[in-house]
Amino acid sequence: MFQVLLVDDEPLVRHNLWTLLDWNEHGFQLCGQAHNGFMALAMMEQSPPHIAIIDVNMPGMNGVELNRAIKERFPAIKTIMLSSFDDYDYVRESLKNGSIDYVLKHRLDGATLIAMLNKAVLALRQEDRLFKERIARQALEERINPVLIRDYVVHLIRGGMEASLESETFSQRNNLYPQTFSYTAAAVQIIPFRLLTESYSDVQTNRLVQQVVDMMQQSLGDIHERTAAYVEDGRFVVVFANKERSEFAVMSEADGRIRKIQHALELFLNLRCVTAIGHVCTSLSQLGSSYSSAERELDASSVKVPFAENTPPRIMDHAVGFAGGYKERVSLTIEEHKQLLLSIERLDTQDVQALISSIFASISHQPIHSHTVQIIVSELMQTGDKALKTWMPSIEAAGDRLPARSELGRMGSVGELEQWLLSFYADLLGLLKQHRVSGAYSRHVTQAIHFILERYPGYVTLELAAGAIGLNSSYLSRIFKEETQRTFSEYLNRVRIDAGCKLMESGRYTIKEISNQVGFTTHNYFFKVFKEITGMTPQEYLNSLGKG
Repeated sequence: MFQVLLVDDEPLVRHNLWTLLDWNEHGFQLCGQAHNGFMALAMMEQSPPHIAIIDVNMPGMNGVELNRAIKERFPAIKTIMLSSFDDYDYVRESLKNGSIDYVLKHRLDGATLIAMLNKAVLALRQEDRLFKERIARQALEERINPVLIRDYVVHLIRGGMEASLESETFSQRNNLYPQTFSYTAAAVQIIPFRLLTESYSDVQTNRLVQQVVDMMQQSLGDIHERTAAYVEDGRFVVVFANKERSEFAVMSEADGRIRKIQHALELFLNLRCVTAIGHVCTSLSQLGSSYSSAERELDASSVKVPFAENTPPRIMDHAVGFAGGYKERVSLTIEEHKQLLLSIERLDTQDVQALISSIFASISHQPIHSHTVQIIVSELMQTGDKALKTWMPSIEAAGDRLPARSELGRMGSVGELEQWLLSFYADLLGLLKQHRVSGAYSRHVTQAIHFILERYPGYVTLELAAGAIGLNSSYLSRIFKEETQRTFSEYLNRVRIDAGCKLMESGRYTIKEISNQVGFTTHNYFFKVFKEITGMTPQEYLNSLGKG
């Protein structure tokens, strides 16, 4: 029985409503009568009805005000409004606050009343159904959380037949991938993942992985129908549970979703990836095979290429032999390490470039995300860093004058990595040559640098520094540029940005506060200089630290 409360200040109207139909016969029971809005609210506090029939025109609290109060305090109660007047403002306000209907008293009869009551019952049942569905979904999500689902997916693609059958039972028991006709697995590889995360801590790497998984899942939608999970070394798997029978439709949808993932990762995380979609299979026990086919396509090697024609013989001799004149490797050889360090020490740019070209000729047939490519590039960068620290230990931030490591995330081929490393070593050798020729800074330039380090948070100019040192400003400007290879203002800006980066790493200040503390008079100029020096905006730098 649905409980109905009558709210009207006229006894005759209440009596008329009471006798208008056989309430019990239609599944309703009159649970009470209220003479005004305050009395109605008090009765609802004691025992809320399912439906309230309310007169619009009542003293004290009118029906519109009562209806609004019911919506706020008892949103589950359905209301039907009655009035002696056809007033549009009342109608609009009543419907706005959730009333089922608005009826004029002189038009009310048994058929109209029962129709409105049934309309209210329909709304109650629909809300009840939606509520139960929501509770069921919440219960399912509590029972099988995203972490378990992703562990389950990785278990599927790595396990054998026995593991897959066990996981199918897990899927059925937890209502995962319901009403599915077939499955498809895709492989997604971040490039070049190892190089991007080489300087990261485990916490930073895990945070990046989680960001990628979250972004992929957001693009895919419901995790119970399409699931993204991390496998290893910057590689992710995507499982599609297909309700379509057409293989063409299945592959088209998977291709569209994967393209959406690529776009989202590049747009929001500034990450590039390569992808491949496996074949369609009919059961979860075959999902590992589908993923393997995606990996084979992803890792397919192009035709091997020979060493460059101008590769010095001594460099060719250091590599491990491979049939047909090609070289297979997993890392740099000891001789290549020695030869590279010797060429750097001799400042022999041509020899360094020839060695790098020969190394890349032996790995150019491999995809950019391969373990070998990333290991070799990492070793080449570490060798350059070692040379920089060995021969330029007294010059701080010398690495800032080399190509930014953040550029590696935009590389799409092994050839681009080779060009970046050639540029890296050309700049490195240029720095070493400059340092070897110029030696230490002169007394006046050293004094100017100390002036900058002491005064950078405040007002600093070339003229002030020259006056403090006792030199002509034009003369100081000239010798400062000759010795540091930067103008006075460029050096000052770099000191300020370095200080700003340290303040950001502390996590205690906003970008606006940091801009003021390191001596910039406007925030726009701080943003401009920061981007020029670091290659990132202040917000991007914070995000890279995990403090965005």
